[in-house]
Amino acid sequence: MPRFCSKSSQQAISKTCCLLLTALLCLSVSTLPVVASQDDPDRTRAFQLYQEGKYTDALPLFEKLEKTYPNDLQVLETYALILYGQNAVLKDAAARKEARKHAREIFVRAIKVGSNSALTKSMIETIPVDGGADIEFSPKREVDEAMREGEEAFVKGDYPKAIDMYQRALVLDPNLYEAALFTGDVYYKSAEQKKAGDWFARAIAINPDRETAYRYWGDSLMKQGRVTEAGDKFVEAFIAEPYNRLARVGLVGWAQKVNLELAHPKIEIPTNVSAQQNGSSTISLDPSMLKKDDKSGAAWMTYSIVRASWIQGEFAKQYPNEKTYRHSLKEEVTALRAALKVLDLDKHPDMNSISPSLQAVAKLDKDGLLESYILLAIPDEGISKDFGSYRKSNVDKLRKYVVDYVMTGGGGKN
Repeated sequence: MPRFCSKSSQQAISKTCCLLLTALLCLSVSTLPVVASQDDPDRTRAFQLYQEGKYTDALPLFEKLEKTYPNDLQVLETYALILYGQNAVLKDAAARKEARKHAREIFVRAIKVGSNSALTKSMIETIPVDGGADIEFSPKREVDEAMREGEEAFVKGDYPKAIDMYQRALVLDPNLYEAALFTGDVYYKSAEQKKAGDWFARAIAINPDRETAYRYWGDSLMKQGRVTEAGDKFVEAFIAEPYNRLARVGLVGWAQKVNLELAHPKIEIPTNVSAQQNGSSTISLDPSMLKKDDKSGAAWMTYSIVRASWIQGEFAKQYPNEKTYRHSLKEEVTALRAALKVLDLDKHPDMNSISPSLQAVAKLDKDGLLESYILLAIPDEGISKDFGSYRKSNVDKLRKYVVDYVMTGGGGKN
């Protein structure tokens, strides 16, 4: 199916994914609960056409099936994908917008009848309620036209032409991520997995900070039975865009297939600090932490005080170009390290005398992975804004955190 990527969405953490309208649903469709009768010949024929990539032929059948089986998740989600795919073949802009709007409505219905698909949720998040405007692949008309011809060919199953058009676009714009990505996707669909990997690698070389090519490459490697290498790609996808729903689902899905338990370190912060409209702060404490004989209570109290100081003025000093306070990575790291300083672990290294949560914080800090934990395990809207700048020079630390902690059940390697 065609895939459209918004340039503006690439800049927003929660909207950086290309819309995956290819093999992902083909794989997941068989696992959805089936409500409609499997004996319906129209239903069987519709899905056969979909699997064969004959989306235009399948569309009228799914239009009928959607009315016949209004609660069938397979029908609803596949129909919505084909509707969205009309962007590649409809010539009228108003008709394309209406197709996107209708597709979104069907995706919403799928959620209401029980879908938990990450793809469906991502589509709903990305498509505007009114269908939105057409998305350009490139401001250069000849590049955009080549990509759209490639998408139309892909929808019609003309893979050689699709590749030719994507290649034409890439010649005109060697930095067009989608051109390389979609070329790889055609080879993936054609079962030429070696070539698919080569093109996914080229897309990554163009932009290593987007998750899609890593994830597609992981899918390709799984098809080849190269499970360990696939896992490496799913990790790279996750640390490229950790707030992207599909990147997370890709890693979790791989882990489930290899029976690997993923988990972040279990850290409970027994206090909450919130900013008020007048610039003051409110600290909420768990009373039980103040009754402890160890230093944990004092450490968490210090954590709260430091965070409150950021709300009351430190943030403005540290981020003079930002007019409004936000919870930042720097604030959280500073507060957690202030808590550890109270424990004076260098002079009194008895880890058993402090709470398990603080033990975990201390270990992460010792391993140089405290920032990675905060960004990947406990980000909020404010902290997530610091991810891009941190990733630029700390990809190795993000990867190490996932491998050493997340992929070992949260405990971390000794």
